[in-house]
Amino acid sequence: MNRLPERCCAELERFLEPRLFQSLCDPARIAILSRLAVADRELTVSEVSSGCGVHLSGASRHLAILREAGVVSARKCGRQVLYRANVTDLAATLRGLADALEACGEIDVAVAS
Repeated sequence: MNRLPERCCAELERFLEPRLFQSLCDPARIAILSRLAVADRELTVSEVSSGCGVHLSGASRHLAILREAGVVSARKCGRQVLYRANVTDLAATLRGLADALEACGEIDVAVAS
C-alpha cells in the first residue's frame, strides 16, 4: 500500500490551523489586517479603529482574536498597546499551505495513475 497520501495529510495538517482561518473569516478583521499590513509603523487600537470604520471596542475585540491566532503582534508602550501585522509569518504559513496543497495534488494524480 502506498503511504504517500498519509504523508500529504500530515503536511497539510501542519498548516491548517483552525484559529488562523477563523480569525480571517470576518470582514472587519480582514480590514484591520489590511490596515496594519500597509501601515509604516505600529498602530494603536484607536488608529486601527478610525482607519477601518470599526468601533473602538469592536476593534479591540477583533485585534485580540487576530493576536491569539498569531496574525498580529502587540506590545505595551506606556498606557497604549501598539499592534503590527505579522506579515512575514502569515505569508510563510500561507505559502507553506499552498505548497502542501500542490504536493497533495501531485500525489493524488500519481496514485490515480
